[in-house]
Amino acid sequence: MNGLDLYPVSLRLLGKPVLLVGGGRVAGRRARAMLDAGAAVTVVAPAAGNDVGRLAEAGLLTWVRRGYAPADLDGVWLAQTATGIPGVDRQVAADAEERRIWCVNASDAEASAAWTPAVGRADDITVAVNAGGDPRRAKALKDAIMLALRTGRLPLRRRRPADTRPGRVALVGGGPGDAGLITVRGRQLLAEADVVVADRLGPRDLLAELEESVRVIEVGKAPGNHLAGQDEINTILVREARAGRLVVRLKGGDPYVLGRGGEEARFCRRHGVDVEVVPGVTSAISVPAAAGIPVTHRGAAAGFSVATGHEELAELPARADHTLVLLMGVRRLPRIAAALRSRGLGPETPVAIVERGWLPDQRVTIGTLDSIAAQAARVGVENPAVIVVGDVVRLSPYAPAELAGEPAGQPAESPVGAAAR
Repeated sequence: MNGLDLYPVSLRLLGKPVLLVGGGRVAGRRARAMLDAGAAVTVVAPAAGNDVGRLAEAGLLTWVRRGYAPADLDGVWLAQTATGIPGVDRQVAADAEERRIWCVNASDAEASAAWTPAVGRADDITVAVNAGGDPRRAKALKDAIMLALRTGRLPLRRRRPADTRPGRVALVGGGPGDAGLITVRGRQLLAEADVVVADRLGPRDLLAELEESVRVIEVGKAPGNHLAGQDEINTILVREARAGRLVVRLKGGDPYVLGRGGEEARFCRRHGVDVEVVPGVTSAISVPAAAGIPVTHRGAAAGFSVATGHEELAELPARADHTLVLLMGVRRLPRIAAALRSRGLGPETPVAIVERGWLPDQRVTIGTLDSIAAQAARVGVENPAVIVVGDVVRLSPYAPAELAGEPAGQPAESPVGAAAR
């Protein structure tokens, strides 16, 4: 038997009597799988391992403590041998064949009337793999398929319109733009989506991987150019979900960090639509990291604040040892710099602007509060960009020589091999 003469089929064992001959480790695994399928399991074995013993003690299966007898097959729908004794397994298989009962012979795959595949499940998807009688090979293939399913690399979208599940919305944080920085759950939901409501930011490359039948609704916002207002976006989410669709709202960064995700979730729930929120890697932290800038660093900054360039800065700490991360502030950069100077930050406070963080055309501009507005104007800095203010900017490998180095107060590094204290 090479597998070509197998007819794959899934059995409904709910309430059906099945027989397991043998009580060892293999029998324990098979018993659990059969019980998960709802079968009425009887194990025949003089002795049993811990797995079968515990299941029997819990009343989940019947354990007959003796050797096999042909009458054990009476009324059985499916049999499985797991004694490890080829002669016994062969006898069970022969008796089952005579009674026209399907039997899995664990001792002899070539002669077995049925094979047990390696099985994996994700939501309502079941994957079963046979691999020419090589169970380890089958398991390795099954594991690879399950990984691809769980990471959204295989099509998960439902096709049958008869599916009566109610529609729902998933607010997915896509991270700063690099497709590799979206979460596994976010990518999985994209693979299941019927509709994607997409921002201008986030992992745009993933949209090209969607099936042609998936509808993409563009609602991106850019300064002075809003494809859709927030009220319209809210309405789209509810409308599409009420039509029975899975709607993925793909946002840049994290939906709950200056992303209006809270407003969208609240609107959906008020209108009876279920919402799942999938956090993302916020650009407030990840984009500085793309330029080698930690928002906190021992001896340099113990905290940080995040704001938009449209907000008043009067309430934010104005110290070089407290990092300020400003989103969407490019157009107001001269006023931001002046406001921070008036709050007491010195003119030589380092400032970095990271445009299009994590994308191939990322650009980093570093200067000081005194010089950054002129530098940005000279090189034509544009959104999307993140502005970082504080001593941590000195740690960036992009910092010019006059600004680079350890921030003031940074402890000297311990020599390699020095004992920890």
